[in-house]
Amino acid sequence: MRIANLEGRAVLVDGDRALDIERASDGQFGPDLQPLLEDWAEFAAWAGTQDASAGEPFDAEQLGPPVPRPPQVFGIGLNYKDHAEEAGLDLPDEPMVFTKFPSSVTGPYAEVPLPSDRCDFEVELVVVIGQEGHQIAVEDAWEHVAGLTVGQDLSERAVQFQSKPPQFSMGKSFPGFSPIGPVLVTPDEFADRDRLAIGCTSGEESLQDGTTADMVFSVAELVAKLSAIVRLLPGDLIFSGTPAGVGAVREPKRYLSSGEVIVSTIEGIGTMRTTLV
Repeated sequence: MRIANLEGRAVLVDGDRALDIERASDGQFGPDLQPLLEDWAEFAAWAGTQDASAGEPFDAEQLGPPVPRPPQVFGIGLNYKDHAEEAGLDLPDEPMVFTKFPSSVTGPYAEVPLPSDRCDFEVELVVVIGQEGHQIAVEDAWEHVAGLTVGQDLSERAVQFQSKPPQFSMGKSFPGFSPIGPVLVTPDEFADRDRLAIGCTSGEESLQDGTTADMVFSVAELVAKLSAIVRLLPGDLIFSGTPAGVGAVREPKRYLSSGEVIVSTIEGIGTMRTTLV
């Protein structure tokens, strides 16, 4: 199934039609997305019986973040082999983890203010936790995943690297620096959930073009390794890393500018459009 946030209400999506979950369930489930994630097994069982194509036409521009208030937001650095290579760094032995603070989350068609001329793009597959867990085994990890969505790990590089050690979390948590969407897609929708085309463009310019099969640590491994320490909660987001092409490691550097529109796409999920202002 495909779940979205339509003007603050939880809906099931099929193409250009949306089925309001509260109305279709006669109030069994409310309009807020977070409680659905907290009661994921019951909700998913009900949603599997619904026909979202019976819903009403909707305007995609009205979609908000499919997880508006995540309890925790994790970021993973250097998790694509080609990105580590372009940065001239060795592949990590363990995931490089940082935090993107939840106040940075915004929707798939948002305008995002640029705080400086040193802001960078990083298209990412975002994992949404549906079942709470601690010390989750790799072979059980996907059972704890509600779904996948598209994200941009926008990064202000001056703040990120203004000190040693770097301030990853601060440089990546300005307002709007965690756009996600357009929908949350359950893992059973994908023919191969570990091999998805991923990329982003600006106008006719291709900025990034890769595949999630190039990850150093797979989705299941990330869930297992994070949960070995942290209790994962329903609605948590994992920004799982970015493929090659980011602006900070190019020569010359390629940063974002006001008026630019970044289009981020992941196979089987859809497209997100972020306008920089």
